[in-house]
Amino acid sequence: MDFNGRSGEMEVFARVAQAGSLSAAARALGLTPSAVSRIIARTEQRIGTRLLLRTTRSITLTAEGEAYLRGARRILADMDEVEEAIASQGVPRGRLRVSASLAHGRLAIVPLVAAFTARYPEILVDLTLGDEVVDILAGQADVAVRFGYLPDSPLSARNIGETGQVIVASPAYLERHGTPREPEDLAAHNCLRFNFRRAAPDWPFRRDGRDFSLKVSGSVACSSGEALAQMVRLGAGIARIGAFTVVDEIERGELVPLLEDFNPGDREPIHAVFVGGSTMTARVRVFVDFLLEHHAIRTAARR
Repeated sequence: MDFNGRSGEMEVFARVAQAGSLSAAARALGLTPSAVSRIIARTEQRIGTRLLLRTTRSITLTAEGEAYLRGARRILADMDEVEEAIASQGVPRGRLRVSASLAHGRLAIVPLVAAFTARYPEILVDLTLGDEVVDILAGQADVAVRFGYLPDSPLSARNIGETGQVIVASPAYLERHGTPREPEDLAAHNCLRFNFRRAAPDWPFRRDGRDFSLKVSGSVACSSGEALAQMVRLGAGIARIGAFTVVDEIERGELVPLLEDFNPGDREPIHAVFVGGSTMTARVRVFVDFLLEHHAIRTAARR
């Protein structure tokens, strides 16, 4: 590839940001570290500002560098899409980066990915499962599956489902510590909670048509619903988590739902989030459509 043009400079800069070092980026691009350094310096000189802060041990992007990286990744993705569309004559193809949570990804997204790749064999699905929120605008993923109500942003979102919440414990834990019969009984129990910022610090309940919440406490706070479910199965405590995470364990008797008479019935929406508009790639469009199609099938099956 010719790295002398602006697109080549963007490719070099994006690779340096991804690799975190000039030498690693140089190896990936088949260049020398000095050549990579000259390209970065030339880019900074043309723009008139520093994009990278370099020390002997690390590379950090400036605020201008972060903005340039987001723009560069969008432009490079657009160029790839144009070339792929021409080469494939409209057949969706290329690498599709999908981000999903550990539990929902394993239970709901992985089976759909298998069916999706059978329908679209020219698309390479690069699936990452984790409970960190990826930055789609910065090019960290093409589509992310997210839970809860979304903040305002320039991203597009499509509702692909919803889930309720359930309080659960293992039979072994209940045998040792007793079964809570009223929400207030949780004050005497080890309640395992989520630690991410959007998680409510209290647990909601409904009694006689009135909604209220209670503060709970425990020995563990975690970002992963699947990890909380595993700790509950091991008898570590009680947790309030997405029902989809533990539906099989409840059916097998490995976990026991608690305080269902006080469940407020709150539902958490599930969205596919992506960059929409005129820059939306064909592979993103067909993947989102595929998620919506299977959501419609599941909804019809429940009627």
